[in-house]
Amino acid sequence: MSESVLLPALGESVTEGTVIRWLKAVGERVSIDEPLVEVSTDKVDTEIPSPFAGILASILVPEDHIADIGAVLAVIAAETAAVEPPADRDSLGDFPANRPRTASARGPLSRGAQNELASSGRDRGLTSPTETPAPPVVEPVETKAPPVATQVAGRYFTPLVRKLARELKVDLASVAGTGIGGRVRGDDVRAAAAPAVIAATTGLRGTVVKAPRIRAVIASRMRESLNTSTQLTQVHEVDVTGIVRLREKAKAQFAAVHGVKLTYLPFIAQAVAEALKVHPMLNAAFDEAAGTITYHDAEHLAFAVDAPKGLMVPVVRDAGSLNLAGLAAGIADVAARTRDGSIKAEELNGGTFSITNIGSVGALFDTPIINQPQVGILGVGSIVKRPMVVTGPDGDDLLAIRHMMYLCLTYDHRLVDGADAGRFLQTVTGRLAAASFEADLGLVNGQ
Repeated sequence: MSESVLLPALGESVTEGTVIRWLKAVGERVSIDEPLVEVSTDKVDTEIPSPFAGILASILVPEDHIADIGAVLAVIAAETAAVEPPADRDSLGDFPANRPRTASARGPLSRGAQNELASSGRDRGLTSPTETPAPPVVEPVETKAPPVATQVAGRYFTPLVRKLARELKVDLASVAGTGIGGRVRGDDVRAAAAPAVIAATTGLRGTVVKAPRIRAVIASRMRESLNTSTQLTQVHEVDVTGIVRLREKAKAQFAAVHGVKLTYLPFIAQAVAEALKVHPMLNAAFDEAAGTITYHDAEHLAFAVDAPKGLMVPVVRDAGSLNLAGLAAGIADVAARTRDGSIKAEELNGGTFSITNIGSVGALFDTPIINQPQVGILGVGSIVKRPMVVTGPDGDDLLAIRHMMYLCLTYDHRLVDGADAGRFLQTVTGRLAAASFEADLGLVNGQ
């Protein structure tokens, strides 16, 4: 007996995926739920676990080939069944060089069939068993890319840390952990990989390489966005000295109570979520063909994340109903899981407004591109100290050192006028300048 491994549903709008790497070779034994193949979509990269235990009898979709949702990726045989010898990449009958896309073995799946597959008890990529001959088992062959061991020299590493280490080519045995009990965290792996990343980047000089799938997706989305909407960027400056002082007072207690680091981004996110309720045209979608405007009834904030594989934009849902601690936890959670590759495809969909922290790389301001079908994206610049003219207690002009920041709003001029954008930014900057977050931070009278 043998079982077919299907490409499962990977998100609401995902219709296909590219096989990036097989984690097992033909002839190898595989356990149920053991990572079998890594697949990339236009939303996220993910590992597909094996729905069966047995021997990997054949691989039907080779690496760098595209498969539709529901397509047969591989066949797993019982350990007493025959195993096909590994086929040469160019000799796979179903995937000649001029046909890099595959369809389901049963033909294209209808939407209803896909939904049924996704909701069934066997939603991880399986179909009914098929008969195969049963001569002696072929000896397992050496795998091309063995997964990193769970334990190295007696130390335990989570699957996500192992995956990140494999992607960044980091030897976990040499990484010092900063987590509880010395456990290695994703940030530890990224820090260890930093020198290697610099070396790899400089090594690209004078070369021509194939664009990674995520780079091609980003390029397509950016071009599509500029071709779809009329985009303008408006920049306002805000004095965030009060927030800087509040954060300095509260960050240690905040981390101890809520278990998450207090950055400036949650303050900005809360101000944005509140402003979107007052200015709903920035929390909307415009269908020019239909002549309709959809005003969303919730604020789902999307945050641009500089992930190892490229720009990704996970969503914190119902941000308008969260307090400062909830926003801090939500942002930290989706950002961490985006960077280590564990974010789900559906968590990259459904945003109604985006925020990009360009200040994290020292930028003062930028002209962000809208994440369609949204109508606005806010760029958050670096906080810098500058001499500013302020009003003293007696109404006199005084020169003082203040913490200043630029906010850059790119908006869709088809729906949002410049005055609308200005009023929205005034609401955001007014909230930030007032710095009235003491209650959220557990401070009484600023103490």
